[in-house]
Amino acid sequence: MPSPARLDAISHILERGPVPTAPVQSLQELWASDVFSLDKMKSALPKEVFKSIQRTIKDGGKLDTSVANIVAQAMKDWATSRGALYYAHVFYPLTNLTAEKHDGFIAPQGDGTAIAEFTGKLLVQGEPDGSSFPNGGIRSTFEARGYTAWDVTSPAYLLETPNGFTLCIPTVFVSWTGEALDKKTPLLRSNAAMNKQAQRLLKLLGNKEIAPVNSSCGAEQEYFLVDNAFTALRPDLLLAGRTLFGAAPAKGQQFDDHYFGAIPERVQVFMQDVERQLYKLGIPAKTRHNEVAPGQFEIAPFFEAANVATDHQQLTMTVLKSTAKRHGFSCLLHEKPFAGVNGSGKHVNWSVGNPTQGNLLDPGNTPHDNMQFLVFCAAVIRGVHLYGPLMRAVVATASNDHRLGANEAPPAIISVYLGSQLEDVFNQIKAGDLKGSTAGGLMQLGVDTLPDFPKDPGDRNRTSPFAFTGNRFEFRAVGSGQSVAGPLVAMNTILADSLEWIANQLEAQLASGTNLEAATFTVLKQVMQEHSAVIFGGDGYSSEWHRMAVEERGLENMPTTADALPVLQRPEIRALFERQGVLSPLELESRFEVYAEQYILAIEVEAKLVLRMARTQIYPVVMAYMETLTRSLRDQEQLGLHPDRTIAGQVASLNQQLVSQCTALEQALAQVPHGGVSEHLAYCANTLLGLMLKVREAVDGLETTVDDAIWPLPTYQELLFVR
Repeated sequence: MPSPARLDAISHILERGPVPTAPVQSLQELWASDVFSLDKMKSALPKEVFKSIQRTIKDGGKLDTSVANIVAQAMKDWATSRGALYYAHVFYPLTNLTAEKHDGFIAPQGDGTAIAEFTGKLLVQGEPDGSSFPNGGIRSTFEARGYTAWDVTSPAYLLETPNGFTLCIPTVFVSWTGEALDKKTPLLRSNAAMNKQAQRLLKLLGNKEIAPVNSSCGAEQEYFLVDNAFTALRPDLLLAGRTLFGAAPAKGQQFDDHYFGAIPERVQVFMQDVERQLYKLGIPAKTRHNEVAPGQFEIAPFFEAANVATDHQQLTMTVLKSTAKRHGFSCLLHEKPFAGVNGSGKHVNWSVGNPTQGNLLDPGNTPHDNMQFLVFCAAVIRGVHLYGPLMRAVVATASNDHRLGANEAPPAIISVYLGSQLEDVFNQIKAGDLKGSTAGGLMQLGVDTLPDFPKDPGDRNRTSPFAFTGNRFEFRAVGSGQSVAGPLVAMNTILADSLEWIANQLEAQLASGTNLEAATFTVLKQVMQEHSAVIFGGDGYSSEWHRMAVEERGLENMPTTADALPVLQRPEIRALFERQGVLSPLELESRFEVYAEQYILAIEVEAKLVLRMARTQIYPVVMAYMETLTRSLRDQEQLGLHPDRTIAGQVASLNQQLVSQCTALEQALAQVPHGGVSEHLAYCANTLLGLMLKVREAVDGLETTVDDAIWPLPTYQELLFVR
């Protein structure tokens, strides 16, 4: 029988039913109903004003500030007609979270009345505190001015609560001195850099009409749901987002019966509520299903322009968490909330293209003949080989370290998977003799009533951190709780750099009199001869690959954030971002400082939690149980029996281990080095985490030995299976 608090939680959960939701509406009624979309702008704005805004959004033109007052008036009228009394500039500081400052439309009048007012100046610019957000030393505490500026390329929307709506305006966030304090500004810059070099290269390849090139993103969001009655009893879940203690249950995921299984009714009602809200916000949620681990699920959208997709991804995480609370759940976005079962990632599907040339990473049916695809794909290969450590650094967090390298996630060695067809094509290029490419053929199932259907020319590889999946690359190492902006900035920037290098080589070849086809083949061959070491189609989990990658191919293995974050300080990374105009050296250094501090704080908070929970929740229970055991053993001896002291001995031994390991961890926390950020990072990774694990080993051993009736924490069995 579980402890009273756990028993009450279980009883409460078992009495829950699905939460009633809004009446069913059609997709047409729901879709973007809470978005100030182009359609709504077209009907609300004068024709020339709408055309001006449309040019900025679609063609990347500069915003005409003279139209801001007109747009602001139309936006305010639309929002207030829905009941909105406030507006908010929404931005994305260096926290992976969303920030917003709410201001009222209210404008008091001299006669004692009040009107709703919203001007172009208020729309275009806001001023939150620039020093209270993480900034890596860019702003001192006494230098507080920061600016938000309207990002017209991402639509404004209404955020609904039970008491009404708030008009939300996506913005960038910069310091008074002009440095980016957010994740959106570098993303917009990286896309501009990639567009510039992509258009240049497309022109060299013979294209005449070339629309702006944009990157696209579709981020598959994995998450866990735990009943909030249990969460309230777990300080580690409340404050750290993961369980710092917890013995493995008898059944975990070994039966493979949860993956793509029937979605529990209560969870499906939650999912439908989430999707209804996302559709109203114009977020194209496409797929829902059970994930591998018990209690784990996934939602995946249709792809969108990278900037909009990034905003929508942040909104998706917000909606998941707020909706979970209404349904009696806690939505866990930590990458590894439970030891021993699969963690959660956010596979970022990334491609580049435009309306005139289409998807530039689409190989078509005959990729060996598709020169445009081969050039852009080769640019990606070159970029990943040169800047793989950067890609590892942009997914480096304390939480993601627990997932990377485990059997549910790719290793910390960045490699590229192309599939057998494309790998063969690029190997032919490397050898200097491109002849053709294999076809996929038909899948014949041997059942007359089932149709034959075409199969892909290459399989997928779930162990690859960066895999080609038909017409895009899937960056599988991104963490569940991360903003996708950082990975997108890195991919766009390294692609821009490689496109620039290829364009320079092509221009030199063409200037020497070489024809376009021969010049392109020469450049492609050079790329493959210099950078094919990053291509790998085998088992990324194998120890042989880890050895071969480092010793034979010269790739870097960075298992921890402490290993990866210092990459941001390397001269070649600083030069890359500065050359492409994406991040200045000061802005890049600020990101190292911020992310390093976040890692250190995360580990130290967890270490303090380990001590507090072990000493105030576990130790008292164990001592009470030991006293009960001792009394029982003594009573049995007095009756002339010969009791088995095995359990008592195990509990005493584990309790002593708990006490001594807590002391060691406490001493280690008091001896944190002060020699510099890198030394502090390494200390957290190599010392504190190991000591925390030793405390956990003692606690988990006690959980499987102490009487379940008095154990204070909800167990994995309950957290993962009771809902």
